[in-house]
Amino acid sequence: MIHKQVPIGVSARHIHLSQAHVELLFGEGYGLTEMKPLSQPGQYAANESVEVIGPKGSFPKVRILGPARKGTQLEVSRTDAFALGVNPPVRESGNTAGSAGIKIKGPAGEIDIEEGVIVAARHIHFHTTDAEKFGIADKQLLRVRFGGERGVVFEQVVARVSEQYALDMHIDTDEANAAGVKNGDIGEIID
Repeated sequence: MIHKQVPIGVSARHIHLSQAHVELLFGEGYGLTEMKPLSQPGQYAANESVEVIGPKGSFPKVRILGPARKGTQLEVSRTDAFALGVNPPVRESGNTAGSAGIKIKGPAGEIDIEEGVIVAARHIHFHTTDAEKFGIADKQLLRVRFGGERGVVFEQVVARVSEQYALDMHIDTDEANAAGVKNGDIGEIID
């Protein structure tokens, strides 16, 4: 029997920007600079951050993740959403149609996006070889168990399979805090 173990990555609030928005916020021709690599190949935490401003509150330094993407997207926890005064849907990354809007402020300008704020659906990135080994299909919904003092089973975990991915499960800070889980902890896929 294969133990389907997966490492956890706790995802704090962050933003992905389109290149057009990078330039509006930081200046024409600006390119993001890498601070440190992330678990997914080619992805990084940028040195740059922006302020996000909602109807009720703001966060002055939200880390940008690079490289620039096709669309701008702010990922927050439900607690963050309350603090900002927005009501974003739980969605897979990239699925921002009809989601909440926000004001974004950088050193060279500010923009208002009408949609793009989501609470990211919990998910696991699988390299195709890991998915094959575990018998997992892209978009399959999984259950993942974590032990410890506050043991929990996460339901509705979306499998995301690609040759571009490295094995890693992503949950937000609210979920991690509730379960007593931290970066690098190991969960087990139970079905």
